Order: sequence, then C-alpha cells, then structure tokens
Amino acid sequence: MTPLGTGAFIKGHGTGNDFVLLADPDGAAPLTAERVRALADRRFGIGGDGVIRAVRAGAAGDPALDDAPAGSWAMDYWNADGTVSEMCGNGVRVFVRLLLDAGLIELADGAAIEVATRSGLKRVIRQGALFAVDLGTFELGGDRLVAAHGIEVARPGLDVSTGNPHVVVALASADELASLDLHAAPVLDPEPEGGANVEFVVPGSIADGVGAIRMRVHERGSGETLSCGTGAVAAALATRHWSGDAADRWIVDVPGGRLEVEVDERGHAWLTGPAELVFRGEEIDGGVSRAR
Repeated sequence: MTPLGTGAFIKGHGTGNDFVLLADPDGAAPLTAERVRALADRRFGIGGDGVIRAVRAGAAGDPALDDAPAGSWAMDYWNADGTVSEMCGNGVRVFVRLLLDAGLIELADGAAIEVATRSGLKRVIRQGALFAVDLGTFELGGDRLVAAHGIEVARPGLDVSTGNPHVVVALASADELASLDLHAAPVLDPEPEGGANVEFVVPGSIADGVGAIRMRVHERGSGETLSCGTGAVAAALATRHWSGDAADRWIVDVPGGRLEVEVDERGHAWLTGPAELVFRGEEIDGGVSRAR
C-alpha cells in the first residue's frame, strides 16, 4: 500500500473501462473540465474513459457528494470530455481498490464500505479479487427510437435508470452487434434531456435461473468503451423485463470481460466484477505523465 502525493496518479480499469485515479482526501485539488480533458486524452495525456478523484465527503466542494455521513469517502467522477457524471458502476469498484492500495482504508474480505456518489450512497462489498456494488432500486421507463451506424433501420430502445440514464436496444445476432460502428453517438428520438448511455444487447440463453447477454455501449461524454458497469446492469434489467422476469441473475459479456448482475429480494440491482490497478505515475509539464 503506497500513499499518493501531490501530482501522483494511478491508472486502473474495470473490465477495460479505464480511469485516471487521483487521491485528494482533503479536497485541496478540485478537478476542472480542462484538467480532466488533459488527463483523459489518450495522445497527449494519460488516457482514460474518465477521471476519478477520491475525496472525503464534506471536502468535495459538491453538495451532491458532501451530503454524506462524516468520514465517508466520495467518488468525484468526471467523463473524459470534462463533464461530471452521476455514477459509474465500474468506476466505484476501481475507486475502492484505489483506497485500499493507497492505504486510505482497510477492508477485509466480505466487509463493506459505503461510497458517496452523485446518485447517492453506494454499498461496495469486497469478495476476494472481485467487488460487488449495490446500485439500489432501478426504474424502467418508456421506449424511444435509436439509430446507429451499422444498422439499417432505427430500433426501439427501452429507458432504464440505474443511477445513470440508459437506453437499451435488443439486436438479433452477434453479427449484428459486431457490425455496429459506435465511433459516432447513436441518435435518440426523442432525445432525452441530458443525454443517455446507449447499450446494444444480444440476449442469450436462460438456464437454471441464470441469463446471459452480450453487450456493446456508447457512453455519453466518453464514446464507445470496452465496458460500462451501470450499462451492464441496465442491459440485464431490460433483457429481464423482455423475458418476463425469467431470471434474476445475469452474466453480461462486454468487449473488456465479464460482469455479473443480480436482482435481490428487495428489488436492488447488484453489479459484481473485477477492479484492476495497472500502473502509477506523476503528472509533469501540465498534464504529460511518466510511469513509475
């Protein structure tokens, strides 16, 4: 466990959804849109789908993060384009892994920590090398049309709220999923206020109460990513709805790996998956970095 000093960062990912991680316990170095864009730039910066600052609740400078019990840790998450985001399912697991690695918390196997996010407190349980996140209750909304490069006709998408807004679209085959070009953002009709993440899924089999799906995602503010935690949950919940609630546990395969989604007896959605830290370094020359 190694403390992080001023200007130091850790690079981490959850099933390929990657982040620049900064430890700022006392809130001495608030993020700005300009700094986030510089850090997340894959050519001139460190590179990542987003930037995460670990700060004590009460010192974050954001009422949505500071309205948490004293002593709580807050996840200040920003998209790569410099916009703030409510929540990140992969990011919150990597956030807890950062706290452990930096020696900021101790968390035994099976123990839990509550993390303040812009969509409320999220309970994270350590399960060996994996972390399970209680995303709380979810909401299924209405339908809207979704057009994307690689599919000839716009498809219906289901609104799903898992702390972040999502629109989930079912496709017929793995070939159709592979043919998508998600460099450009899908077009939603009507366009939701504030935008949404868009998940394209291919439902698989359901056996012994466990369902399987494959998914790709375009995240608002980041573009196509190898994985999206809250998006995997949204995709599983939409498929569960379409199947008549045939299963409460879902295996979600994304380009960056595999995640598990489960709906408990309270109607809470849980996301379980890995959290990896891959290197550490320090910022120099206004955003250029060197690994160490």
